[in-house]
Amino acid sequence: MSNWQKVNLDKLCFFEKGKTGLAKAIPGDYPLVTTSAERKTNDSYQFDTKAVCIPLVSSTGHGHASLNYVHYQEGKFALGTILVALIPKDETILNAQFLHLYLSRLKDMILVPLMSGAANVSLSISKIKTVEIPLPPIDEQLKIVELFKNLVNENNELVEEINTQQFLLKQLKQTILQEAIEGKLTAKWRAKNPDIGTAKELLDQIKIEKEKLIKEKKLKASKPLAPINEDEIPFDIPQSWEWCRLGEVCNYGSSSKIEPKDIKEDTWILDLEDIEKESSKLLCKIRGNERNSSSTKSVFHQFDVLYSKLRPYLDKVIVADENGVCTTEILPLTFYINIDSYYAMYALKRKDFLKYVNSLTKGMKMPRLGTDDGKNALFPLPPLEEQKEIVATIEKFFAICDELEAEINQNKTKVDNLMATVLKEAFEN
Repeated sequence: MSNWQKVNLDKLCFFEKGKTGLAKAIPGDYPLVTTSAERKTNDSYQFDTKAVCIPLVSSTGHGHASLNYVHYQEGKFALGTILVALIPKDETILNAQFLHLYLSRLKDMILVPLMSGAANVSLSISKIKTVEIPLPPIDEQLKIVELFKNLVNENNELVEEINTQQFLLKQLKQTILQEAIEGKLTAKWRAKNPDIGTAKELLDQIKIEKEKLIKEKKLKASKPLAPINEDEIPFDIPQSWEWCRLGEVCNYGSSSKIEPKDIKEDTWILDLEDIEKESSKLLCKIRGNERNSSSTKSVFHQFDVLYSKLRPYLDKVIVADENGVCTTEILPLTFYINIDSYYAMYALKRKDFLKYVNSLTKGMKMPRLGTDDGKNALFPLPPLEEQKEIVATIEKFFAICDELEAEINQNKTKVDNLMATVLKEAFEN
C-alpha cells in the first residue's frame, strides 16, 4: 500500500531488558516471561503495559543460532534477564500485537540472522533496534491482527481434525495387529489351506530341538513353566493354533553377556534410541569401545527379536538384521525352530502382552521389567505357514496405513504453509 512506511524499531519502541533471574524468581501472582513457551510466576512485576518480549540467547545454543519463541505479554508481568521487552512509544502509531505478529512469524528471516557468537550465540539489543518493519496506518494494523486471529481459529480447527485423523489411524493399526494375531484376518486363508498342520506339531518339534540343544550343552536346562489355566487366556484362537508361554518357544532371558574389552572393533551396538525408533536397521556402525564402554552388553544374532525392559519402550520391538551386541536395557529373544521372527515381533506388540509386562515392571523413576519376568507371558502360536501369512497380511495393511499417514502429514504441512503464505501476503501489501 502507498500509505505504508518502513521504520526502524528504535524509533517506534522503548527497549528494556528483563531484571528477574530465573533461578532467584519467587513464585507469586504475576506472569514471568521466559524463553520457553510456558509462563512461570513471580512475586513482583517489572512492567504494566503491552510488550513484545524477545530472547537474547539462542534457543539451542552450541554455536547454533535459533529462536523458538517471540512472546506477547500485557498487563503486570515480570521478565527474565535474558530477554528484552519492546514497548510501543505510541499505541496510536504501533500496535503491540501487530509488532508481535510480524516479529514472531518472520523471526527466522528477521531476527535469527542478527545473532552472533561462536559457542554462546546471542542477539544484541543494538541490532534489534536496527530492524526495519513495515508500518501501515493503525486501523490497517488492527485489521491484520484480527485477520490473524480468525486465521488461527481456522488453523486450530484444521490441526485438531488432522490430530484426530492421526489418532484414529494409530487405533486402526492396533486393531489390524490385534485381529491378525487373533487369527481373524487369515480365516479365509485357513479355509483354503486345510493341510498346513497344527501348532501342536510345531511345539513337539520345538521340544525335540530344545532337548538336542541341552544335550549339546548349548542351552541350559530350565524348570518347566506352569501349565496354562483357562482364566489366563485373553482371547479365542483358531483350532489349529496353540496357547503356550513365551519361555517355551524362545531362549528367554539367557542371552550371553560380553564385557567391553571383548567387543571387537566395528561391532554393531544397539541402544534404546534404536529401539525407540523401531529401526530394524542398526543405525550406526561404531568401534566397540566408543559408546557405553563401562557396562556389560548382551550378545544377539540375526533374526533375534529385541525389546526393551524399560516401561516407556515396552511397545517398541524390532528384529535384528544382523549379529551384534546391545545394552542391558534391551532383551534379545532367540526363537526356536519354525517360529517366524516377524510374527513373534508383532505378537509382542499386542495389547494383552503389553498390559501383562507393564504390570510386572518395578521401580518409580524408570520402571523396569526383570530379565525373567516376561517368560510366563502367553504366546498365541499358529502353524509356521500361517505365521508367514499373518506377517504378509499385517504388512500389506500397514503399508496402506503408511500411505494414509503420509497424506495426513502432507495436509498438515499444507495448513502450515497456507498460514505462512497469508501472513506473508498481508505484510507484503
